[in-house]
Amino acid sequence: MIDRRQFGRFAAGAALAGAGTGLHAIIARPALAAGRGRVVIVGGGAGGGTVARILKTEAPQLDVKLVEKRQIYTTCFNSNHYFGGFRTFASLQHSYDGLRNLGVEVMNERATGVDADAKSVTLADGTKLPYDRLVLAPGISLTYDAIEGYSLAAAETTMPHAWIAGPQTLLLMRQLEAMDDGGVVIMTVPNNPYRCPPGPYERACMIAHYLKTHKPRSKLVIFDAKPHFSKQPAFEEAFARYYDGIIDLNLTNEIDDFRTVRVDPKAMEIETVSGITAKGAVVNVIPPQTAGEIAITAGCAEGGWCPIDPQNFTSAKVKDVYVIGDAAIANEMPKSAFTANSHGKVVAADILAALAGGEKAAARYRNTCWSLLAAEDTIKIGADYTPGERDGKPFLAPSHAFISLPGESAEVRRRNYEESLAWYHGIIADAFNDNTALLHKG
Repeated sequence: MIDRRQFGRFAAGAALAGAGTGLHAIIARPALAAGRGRVVIVGGGAGGGTVARILKTEAPQLDVKLVEKRQIYTTCFNSNHYFGGFRTFASLQHSYDGLRNLGVEVMNERATGVDADAKSVTLADGTKLPYDRLVLAPGISLTYDAIEGYSLAAAETTMPHAWIAGPQTLLLMRQLEAMDDGGVVIMTVPNNPYRCPPGPYERACMIAHYLKTHKPRSKLVIFDAKPHFSKQPAFEEAFARYYDGIIDLNLTNEIDDFRTVRVDPKAMEIETVSGITAKGAVVNVIPPQTAGEIAITAGCAEGGWCPIDPQNFTSAKVKDVYVIGDAAIANEMPKSAFTANSHGKVVAADILAALAGGEKAAARYRNTCWSLLAAEDTIKIGADYTPGERDGKPFLAPSHAFISLPGESAEVRRRNYEESLAWYHGIIADAFNDNTALLHKG
């Protein structure tokens, strides 16, 4: 068995590793009691993959099952770079072979239910997976019916959201390529919360970069449900510097509500709350979102998202279940891949400590979000997060916050860009046990 001192050291290392990409704690292997080492993880992204890798690396005898319906994972993070020509689509795709090589049982199936009393997960084919600890990392679901006329079929054929990377990412790029020079691209942006708060504005830069390079008579019109957005001053500086006359940004204000309430996929038209209608050759509709469906089905959600104990991201509603990544309510900690990876490290340490009877260390989390504006011009935002209380309720308190500002030097922005590429390489190794991912395939 691992003694309490060893587990404390490991747990602290896992928490602190949230500030970086890798985890290199050296500890003894736990001799877990028979039947007490079954962990099921639903969702194989930056959070779920990280938990699986750490558990199987640090405790090879654990029975770790990863349920993920996709055989190849396409990263949403950095997928906007594809639209700007700064990454190939292939560079965003990663297999689960690295996790399988560690002994993780990767099951390419959809989870349909959770029986918290029996402690089992049901798959679409009827298989039941018993667990001692369950980690839900299902990402997001898209709320299509929040917009009249929108649907999964519309997203897959005419008005892609591309907010879950994969076929719709390719579809949106094909539409941009097929559009006549002079055509209008429309993007709709929902209210908070949603996956990757600065993501729509990075995408705007990347689409605008494509238009500027290939279709200079075209423009991008954004209808945003919000009056403000993440990293706004630096983004607006970039819009003016690089894409003046190409990006038309419409933020909700006291007069006009630019929240999209209706779309017509056949006419390629959208309508806002204020009654403004617009027609585009390409229409990128980003709808409102909720936690992934399995987290809601499992009873972990309130108001569409899942409350957690910020000490270890256990569900506030269902025992012996963790909810990490985009699906969780993490207060001011945004929904990002870096965030999910940070959650995953703390959860892996907590599971190992719980199964082996070790002490748990104080959790610390970190987030950084990078956004590419133009060639080698990247901005970022981030902070550390520590569990605490606010108004008598559990809360993740931010500290050491940082944000890119307008007027920064080209060298600072270039370093940000190189840092973001290194992070991408690191998180792929961290979540998929894949050290072969290239920093840049363009």
